[in-house]
Amino acid sequence: MADTILRLWENASMVEPIPPITLPPARNPQQEGKWLREALQGWLDQEFIPERVNQQIAERAAQIFVRQRMEGENDLGALVIAIVTEMEAFDFSESFFSQFAIANAVSDLLLDSLGIDRCCGQ
Repeated sequence: MADTILRLWENASMVEPIPPITLPPARNPQQEGKWLREALQGWLDQEFIPERVNQQIAERAAQIFVRQRMEGENDLGALVIAIVTEMEAFDFSESFFSQFAIANAVSDLLLDSLGIDRCCGQ
């Protein structure tokens, strides 16, 4: 049993990590933010039901995204962490979502826009 576990651990440690995904440098962060706000609100409305809070969530996430992009952040992982961290202060009590669902949705929307397969990072 111990040999099996050791072999599994050795095989797992040999797996290549998924390389970071870097967005192209922002040319127009405000336009990116507008796109993200609209796309995210559409996703939120489609997932459950259209609610006013979805607009507020999308607006806040887009603000965080735009600020991060204006500060030169291009790493998708760092953008997702920033959204999770800063959305902690948002009141999700009127929503079915959490800051984690929002950050994941933003990541999925961005990956889709770049033509990157969400499953395998390619």
